[in-house]
Amino acid sequence: MRAFVFPGQGSQKVGMGAELAAASTAAREVFEEVDDALGQKLFQIMTQGPDDALTLTENAQPAIMAHAIAVLRVLQKEGGIQLADKADFVAGHSLGEYTALCAAGAFSLADTARLLKLRGQSMQAAVPVGEGAMCALLGADIDKATALAEAAAQGEVCTVANDNDPTQVVLSGHKGAIERAVALVKEHGIKRGVLLPVSAPFHCPLMQPAADAMAQALAATPPQAFRVPLFANVTAAIVTDPAQVQQLLVEQVTGRVRWRESAIAMKDAGVEAFVELGGKVLAPMITRSAGADLSVTSVITMADIEALAKDL
Repeated sequence: MRAFVFPGQGSQKVGMGAELAAASTAAREVFEEVDDALGQKLFQIMTQGPDDALTLTENAQPAIMAHAIAVLRVLQKEGGIQLADKADFVAGHSLGEYTALCAAGAFSLADTARLLKLRGQSMQAAVPVGEGAMCALLGADIDKATALAEAAAQGEVCTVANDNDPTQVVLSGHKGAIERAVALVKEHGIKRGVLLPVSAPFHCPLMQPAADAMAQALAATPPQAFRVPLFANVTAAIVTDPAQVQQLLVEQVTGRVRWRESAIAMKDAGVEAFVELGGKVLAPMITRSAGADLSVTSVITMADIEALAKDL
């Protein structure tokens, strides 16, 4: 059994998609459709920068999605591979969940781009700049990270945002609380705490205004029936019902990304091969979480796509 997975924020870099667009009409069409849907030259920012423009949440989210879908479209149109024939499940990390749903047919490409643009804007606007922060805890499992978050909170928000793998957990919340968490790592037996260069505290209760905005947007553009079951971030469990997906996408804005548990659950469901489209971020998390015996492939370049098409 095989799962196709899609990366989240942080996997963007200037130059992304340039090689694909130069080599494939199918990829160019994806980037053009996203530009048209957003009414902006996003592909120009993706390929030429500047870096600070690409890193903006409202640009990074649709850019990462567009890149992954371009990889998928090239695989489909030039490799003759259909996702529904080759994938038993899909999953994505945070914004990657929207990419996964687009790949599975729940949202059109244009709607996915618009939803992610709004998601980025509303997440950015939810908390004034400087009031929130996030940190990565290296050498921390979920129990140590939870204990640290509770100790550092002191009446402020400090919570687990991403349970990525057994060695990496991300905290999110008020800036003061996150800074206290970084200062307390050694006392909690954690190797390191690193403040992340993010513009807002994602996946914590401070994001409630963004969750409200996404509830409204998803009510106007609800997910449709999709061809491949999804392992959802919020539940780390299989979802096939569009109405349930709609609710989980709202909960996901303030909720924890349970990626470690999702990787284990997919393995327990019989998945032996994982294919990450558009990034090389999730692959190491999956093997650390669910076992080094799994087959994990990252697909970004034309050469990667050609190799995968032969394997499938």
